[in-house]
Amino acid sequence: MTENTKMDAEGAAELVTEARLWRDKGWTAQVIKNEDDDGWAVAMYREGEAEPALVGPWTMGRDKKNPKPLDAFAFSTLVKTASEVIRRAEQHEYAMLHKRLMVATESGNIDVALDIVPDDDDPYALLSAFDADGKQLAQVRVGPEFKFNLRSATAWIEDEFRRPGE
Repeated sequence: MTENTKMDAEGAAELVTEARLWRDKGWTAQVIKNEDDDGWAVAMYREGEAEPALVGPWTMGRDKKNPKPLDAFAFSTLVKTASEVIRRAEQHEYAMLHKRLMVATESGNIDVALDIVPDDDDPYALLSAFDADGKQLAQVRVGPEFKFNLRSATAWIEDEFRRPGE
């Protein structure tokens, strides 16, 4: 433990500010040797995660052999970048699991949603329909192979919301 490490009430490392390792506010930045070349990389870990949220190149120091030391500005920038990477990944995952489209019908627009439940043993999706006021008109369980598009949504509505394939 270095003098740059502070302890929290439980005795866990709260703040570390070393040349190649910074830990603060749930994040750890670690400068590592880049195995692909002679350079250095920095890995950003979110507290509790085994895999880094971000790994990127790191600047060489003035001696052109050792890495540039981490500092408060670099750490702050790395936290912001890693947080953005995580946010985008979460948005992408959400978009893959929750799809919506609008179907125009004679009685008005119907919002149709497909919410995928990624279960290892029994994956399925919920197909739902909502009127213009957001009131749920119907909901059925469909298999993971269900093809969600304007054609299938329109056919489901025209079939009076019966489970597709029945």
